[in-house]
Amino acid sequence: MHSTIDKKFWLKPLILLAVIALLYLCMWHGYWIESIYSTHIYPVISFLLRILTGWIPFSLGDLLYALVFIWMLIRIIQFFRHKPTWKKLLIVIRDLIVKCLWVYIIFLVFWGLNYYRYGIGYQLNIIPKEYSTEDLKNATSQLLQNLNSNAKKLNAIHFKYPGNKNIFNEAVQMYRNTQNQYPYLNYQHADVKQMFFGAIGSYSGFLGYYNPFTGEAQVNTTAPDFVIPFTTCHEMAHQLGYGSESEASFIGYLITKYNNKPEFNYSAYFDLFSYANSELFQRDSIAAKQNVKLLDTLVKRDYAVYRKYLRDYRNPIEPLLVKLYGNYLKANNQPKGIESYDEVVAWIVAYYKKYGSL
Repeated sequence: MHSTIDKKFWLKPLILLAVIALLYLCMWHGYWIESIYSTHIYPVISFLLRILTGWIPFSLGDLLYALVFIWMLIRIIQFFRHKPTWKKLLIVIRDLIVKCLWVYIIFLVFWGLNYYRYGIGYQLNIIPKEYSTEDLKNATSQLLQNLNSNAKKLNAIHFKYPGNKNIFNEAVQMYRNTQNQYPYLNYQHADVKQMFFGAIGSYSGFLGYYNPFTGEAQVNTTAPDFVIPFTTCHEMAHQLGYGSESEASFIGYLITKYNNKPEFNYSAYFDLFSYANSELFQRDSIAAKQNVKLLDTLVKRDYAVYRKYLRDYRNPIEPLLVKLYGNYLKANNQPKGIESYDEVVAWIVAYYKKYGSL
């Protein structure tokens, strides 16, 4: 009996690894992922998850992660409370491997395969390419103009940001408004939540995240008000199956541009100008500094607020967490890691060159 158990001891992990290997074979065929999984299978999964969790008024995903963390601590304490043996340790390791493999399979099926789809570029026939400094200058200049223009609109009406719930509801309606223009961005059954542990997210350097196990778009509402509208649109793009960070930001831009609401436009252009001008600084620091001088007074004030927010939550652990997340992105078909967010500039330049305006 013991020999039978020994022979089958690693059978379950090996079977699960074989399943993962098959899923990886699918990843090599981006067209299959796009035309089958991302277009037909994932939307059903995402839709059902939003139905199941969208009615819950709090972040189920945050609670789930907290419970997993507590469970792990309890198991570690229980293991060391009794005299550990090599056999017990081997069993614990095997069981942990099995659980991790199951979680990874669920992650891939519920969400992760989207990292290997063709995505919004395929759907819009816009392919980001290498671009010249002149192209970057032109696009950044237009972003600057739009940023200042929306700042003036907000100033003129003495705009005050409503509660986060109102921002979330408005973002959901904005996605629905675009159904005719972008049918593949069809969004039903709202499931946008405020992060339970927003302060932890800020200390970790995260403005939001998508939870693939619950289908919730999580937004860090400890961030400055003017950041939240665009972050919400970004996370909702992940809900619709766009894994790439740069694509999610680009889709957020498309949604805000189509709906033309000053507070959302301002939030989007604030983010996009930051990325574009930062890259321009690397190529032509004089031009980038001149752009900063041309910023509206409201924009300069908000940049000061945002820099203070980043300083207030700076800590020695954040670089490690950012690096870990960067490695996660690299492992999921985003080779530039954390710099993948910056790649939204390439999408913006490509859009500008195709349509002549932003």
